[in-house]
Amino acid sequence: MAGESSYVERAPAPALAAFASSVWIQRVGDRPLAQRYVPHGGAEVRCVLGGAPRLLGPLTTSTYREIPAGGTVVGMRLRPGVLGGLVGMPADELVDQDIAGTDLWRDLARLTDLLGNAATPRVALDRLQSFVARAAREPDPLVDEAVRNLMPWHGGGTAALPALLSISERQLRRRCRAAVGVGPKELQRILRFQGFVARVQASVQQGASEADLAGWAVEVGYHDQAHLSRECRRLAGATPGELLAQYGAACTCGHDHAASYVPMLRARDGRFVQERRRVPA
Repeated sequence: MAGESSYVERAPAPALAAFASSVWIQRVGDRPLAQRYVPHGGAEVRCVLGGAPRLLGPLTTSTYREIPAGGTVVGMRLRPGVLGGLVGMPADELVDQDIAGTDLWRDLARLTDLLGNAATPRVALDRLQSFVARAAREPDPLVDEAVRNLMPWHGGGTAALPALLSISERQLRRRCRAAVGVGPKELQRILRFQGFVARVQASVQQGASEADLAGWAVEVGYHDQAHLSRECRRLAGATPGELLAQYGAACTCGHDHAASYVPMLRARDGRFVQERRRVPA
């Protein structure tokens, strides 16, 4: 309806499956919207139609960006480890940065016109996906395997990674920062937090009447609920209970975030899962 906001999220096109975890179309109503972004280990490419695409680099804390009233946004969430190959520069130079796409890609002026002239937001999103699919290069397979081993359901830590991947700790940290933007320890903290976020979103989507914050904390790898609370404040600027309430309020408007949280859910028991696995070169 006119004047109302909407958000539709889905899995990316098959050509982008190795690079992006989700894509979306967001329409903002009659009032500007302060959109909150929290760390998830990857980066985001987004475009308010009528303007140029922008890249939000890997976050280490939450941030807000304003979407103008009446604006329509198309965007995608990049998987951890994809950014360095996509932009052709070390990802750690883009941490916590919001960059105009024209500063990164020379042919973006034409894409801006293509998006602005699209007949529908869906067509604009398809064109954005095609551009990123052409620009992206295969992720570093060793970093890709490190990411898989740092997922919250895996239960491992960073100490065993160098031996597991047959690489020195220093080299692993260097390659991880170049591809992801942060080192293995920081990435593990962010992925663990995203495990909790996925648990919250799944619970909200399923209409659960109660929240077992203490149980969820241990489930995703925190020592206890106090540990979860400290990390939530550090990464999202809110307590776990506040996050649960905020996601619940947002999703009662029909927002479906399944494309983001389902890749974190393990198929055999409805919890944490990683969709893909690569073997280091």
